[in-house]
Amino acid sequence: MRVLVLGAGAREHALFWSCLQSPEVTMVYAAPGNGATAALNASVRLDPKDPAAVLRAVGELEIDLTVIGPDDVVAAGVADALEAAGKQVFGPTAAAGRVESSKAFAKELMAAAGVPTGHAEVFADAAAARDYARAQGTGLVVKADGLALGKGVLVCDDADATLAAVDRMMVERAFGEAGTRVLLEERLSGPELSLMCLCDGTIAVPLAPARDYKRAGEGDTGPNTGGMGACSPPSDAGPETVARIVRECAEPLLAELARRGTPYRGCLYVQVMLTADGPKVVEYNARFGDPEAQVVLPRLRTDLVNLMLACIRNHPGDHGRRGSREGLGAWSLDWDPRPRVGVVLASGGYPGKYETGKPIGGLVSLDPGVLPFHAGTRYESGAYYTSGGRVLTLVAPGETVAEAREVAQRNAARVSFEGSFHRRDIAALEP
Repeated sequence: MRVLVLGAGAREHALFWSCLQSPEVTMVYAAPGNGATAALNASVRLDPKDPAAVLRAVGELEIDLTVIGPDDVVAAGVADALEAAGKQVFGPTAAAGRVESSKAFAKELMAAAGVPTGHAEVFADAAAARDYARAQGTGLVVKADGLALGKGVLVCDDADATLAAVDRMMVERAFGEAGTRVLLEERLSGPELSLMCLCDGTIAVPLAPARDYKRAGEGDTGPNTGGMGACSPPSDAGPETVARIVRECAEPLLAELARRGTPYRGCLYVQVMLTADGPKVVEYNARFGDPEAQVVLPRLRTDLVNLMLACIRNHPGDHGRRGSREGLGAWSLDWDPRPRVGVVLASGGYPGKYETGKPIGGLVSLDPGVLPFHAGTRYESGAYYTSGGRVLTLVAPGETVAEAREVAQRNAARVSFEGSFHRRDIAALEP
């Protein structure tokens, strides 16, 4: 089989790496890819948000399976175009992907499906949003309705902070068109948990749980980012908790989407807060999580490619090709019991302004078993240079989370580029 992974980040590199592990696979491409895939002559220069360009590449490269990485590619309708052409694609249609591309839609969907979540109100007018915030008289969570690269959520400690967040999104347009409408949501209390589920439109099969760390600064301080690190599995996510999240938060959503004629096939990312009343959904993502994929996929011993094909067994593009005949419900997942901890190395100034083009040193000195998943990198004349805010995710195994954390931090200290920084407390509270 020949596989094409759409996207350029560390999540996509982890998917690229996972697909390469499959004995079914002879070649994996990435579009547009990053420095790591370019070094393997596996990068394809195209805009992954352009359905026509992707469809041409699928034909020219004789691709058997296309895997969608980023949220904006989902929203652009790339899966729709590939499905219409009879091609196999892992990733939801744009309509099903609205669970992420519109937080207001996701809230309405959750209400219809009976999914536990925090109360929220939607506003398209800044004055009305301010009036509501004043009336609540407490800190709220202010969310941009649209896609904002994982940064469009502001958690406010008091009413004044909520008002400032409303102005930042709706008046200053800090997140562009994504903040034209905002949600003002009650703050939930408890640890957050990420659960990615493989879905075939009806069934949700959970991957190993993970916990990510969004804030730029240690001690969960500073601005929200796309994610500064992750661990899998967290200590408070046993089988009963995972089963409850699937039962209460994933399966009802799938049923409601199917009832509306937009079945969800792909990876459904469920982020929950483990409250005193049980898990409540913070948000859904219509794709693998980043940086969660980087710590979960290396633990998966079952062939990911066959699992993805099982998800699209009833996909219009499935014509009984090898590996696609077994339905998702027939699979039992096998996991490496060793935890993984991933640490993100970022450019100085991220998630604000930062410089690129810095040479990256130290990658050849990593310990055996430590995986460097590339994101904002480019490859030139045998060397790697920075090209983005989040540059690398270094993922380390260990017999315990504490051991994996120590190995990850030790290796992060060996990799260097001008202005780089990383959090040293990723998974520090996990035993």
